[in-house]
Amino acid sequence: MLTARVKSSMDESVLCWLATIDEDGVPNVSPKEMFTHHGDNKVLIANIASPQSAANVASNPNVCVSFIHVFKQKGFKLVGKARLIHRSHSEYQTLEDKLYALGGREFRLASIFEVTVYAVSPIIAPSYLLFPQTTEADQIKKAKKAYNNYR
Repeated sequence: MLTARVKSSMDESVLCWLATIDEDGVPNVSPKEMFTHHGDNKVLIANIASPQSAANVASNPNVCVSFIHVFKQKGFKLVGKARLIHRSHSEYQTLEDKLYALGGREFRLASIFEVTVYAVSPIIAPSYLLFPQTTEADQIKKAKKAYNNYR
């Protein structure tokens, strides 16, 4: 499910977005800065300060995780089922250490979202579709120019 290409893209991305649904069916999307793949079908996401996401997962485990490389403008959408892993769980320390290896121990984790992925689809900027000759190098150059002009 999580191919080498998906894992590499995840490793290159600095943020992911976790989409959850509350018990009334209202969606919630929350950025996450500490996340990684775990095996071939799981994603670990640090719950630093996301009580709404945690409450939503507790009542409805269906989630979507998306991430893109900000300059390549390519990434993936992962659909799966999430569960919260708390400090009392036997694997918690090992999983926490894996997340802390990404960003240091600056933040204390409230818990860990573990997403078992059952569907993966690519996310790509429309430029790649509308202009098939577009390369990643072209897209990076264009994106960096746009970001520099924004400042």
